[in-house]
Amino acid sequence: MAEFNHNGNAKAYQNSQGQPKAKVSGLWHLIKISRPQFKWMASGLFFSIIGVVFNLLTPKYAGNLINSFTGKNFTHIHLSSSLVTLILVLFVGGAIISALGSFLTGVAGEQLVRNLRQIVWDKLVVFKISYYDQVKSGETTSRLTSDTAQVKTLVANALPSFLTNLIAMVGAVILMFTTDWHMAIWIFIAVPVTALLVTPVFIFGSKVGHATQDAMAEFTGASQETLSEMRLVKSSGAEKFALHRGAQQIQNLFKYGRREAIVDGVMGPIMTMVMMGLFVLILVVGSLRVAKGESNMGTLFSFIMYLFQIMPALVSVGTFGSTFAKTQGATQRLITLLDTPVEDLTKGDSINVEGQTIVANQVDFEYESGKPILKNVTFEAKPNTIVAFAGPSGGGKSTIFQLLERFYQPTSGEIKVGDYNIDNVSLSSWRRQIGFVSQDSAIMAGTIRENLTYGLGETYTDEQLWHVLHLAYAEQFVSEMPQKLDTQVGERGVKVSGGQRQRLAIARAFLRDPKILMLDEATASLDSESEAMVQRALEKLMENRTTLVIAHRLSTIVDADNIYFIEHGEVTGSGTHQELLASHELYAEYVHEQIVTD
Repeated sequence: MAEFNHNGNAKAYQNSQGQPKAKVSGLWHLIKISRPQFKWMASGLFFSIIGVVFNLLTPKYAGNLINSFTGKNFTHIHLSSSLVTLILVLFVGGAIISALGSFLTGVAGEQLVRNLRQIVWDKLVVFKISYYDQVKSGETTSRLTSDTAQVKTLVANALPSFLTNLIAMVGAVILMFTTDWHMAIWIFIAVPVTALLVTPVFIFGSKVGHATQDAMAEFTGASQETLSEMRLVKSSGAEKFALHRGAQQIQNLFKYGRREAIVDGVMGPIMTMVMMGLFVLILVVGSLRVAKGESNMGTLFSFIMYLFQIMPALVSVGTFGSTFAKTQGATQRLITLLDTPVEDLTKGDSINVEGQTIVANQVDFEYESGKPILKNVTFEAKPNTIVAFAGPSGGGKSTIFQLLERFYQPTSGEIKVGDYNIDNVSLSSWRRQIGFVSQDSAIMAGTIRENLTYGLGETYTDEQLWHVLHLAYAEQFVSEMPQKLDTQVGERGVKVSGGQRQRLAIARAFLRDPKILMLDEATASLDSESEAMVQRALEKLMENRTTLVIAHRLSTIVDADNIYFIEHGEVTGSGTHQELLASHELYAEYVHEQIVTD
């Protein structure tokens, strides 16, 4: 997982394969914080054990029933009704009680995975942006779904099954010895031999299972990334590349799946061979003892029934190791994720930034140690003024905005609003007063209404929504849509054009009514008609607000109260448009290029 330094910057992402395996204490920690219904789980385990006891007693009394008519003339057989009733009660009752136990542990397991997923989701939402810059969304989704499900499988299914089957196996062996130790000794010898045969297979299977989970997470992340950017794939003619990469990952999954198939293929015949061998052994030894008069048919019948209980139990106990190994991997990944630093949205003071000056003082920043992005950046934005950041691409302008939104913290220096260092202002208070419109504004899958009010806790009337749409020059195209405000925009807003998406983002900013407005080349990717409409909407939005603009259009630069020219992470000039034209050679070239382009 990603690690972060004291400034919240991301270090290199480390694959879970390079991390130490999780210990049992880590799994217990996950179970405790998930707060499962221990009463239900304990009750389910109790009923399951009672069911095992019923199943263990059934062969004993069934053997007595066989002995009651062995050697008698069939015309004179008298079945004991009480014995038959007891066997039926044990047989049916054991099944019902075991089913009840499985139901209770299953419900407790579902509650555990629900609580664990809620805990993981609550963390994911408040992770620092640096985490998402390092980890693919598909891998994060795999932690939320597959890994939590694996923990549930162990706790609610595999662990109770392991305990009950272990009790069944030990109980059956004990009853065998108390019934006829001469025959039981052969079972006692055969079980360890079986364990020696299957243990290497189980160890190999657990390693394969762990590796399969990692490969599946990687494939999930890559496939989700490709499918979410299918327009880029097609526009870039990258279908062959996507097919090739997908085929490689699918082939990788196939290799692990093939190994799992080998494990399953080997395990089945081994267990069948052992089962049939023990069955023949019991029949031969038992028949000889019956023939010599040293045992009876009831005992032989009981032993065969116990054998049918021992073998599935032995398989279940053996496969528990594989399940536990898989869960160790899932546990390690979940613990690493839950240990990742999060944003504290409430820490700090809640202040009103209206009328306050924003000042950055000698700010340095680097994403990776030794690779500075910003160097000694200083700027000032007075209340209700427009401050533009201009300069070549890659100079650090967008990084300044990321620091202002506190997605990252400066490596050194400080950013203040009024007398407050923004680090001492609560994140919820700070971000609530900022409106941000980027060059590719995000739209969530859902309706226009849901997108306009996204993240706002208040309830808005249709009149209020239509008003902000009018201010953003979006009223006409929304009114022409079939469901108007309730029209679905599709995943990532694919059902609206780029210009429409920008105007919806501006309408959302109007509804938010921010004190500070940040515009990151909001018209950069639009055609001239859409650009003109969006620019008019932005001019309305900028009125009486402190506005910070990453400048693209020349008119924005000209109208700014102050311009900071950023190149190679440094402020190389500042002033009004006319002042920079006269004093900054590169700025003059930049403006000339804009004029030629326009």
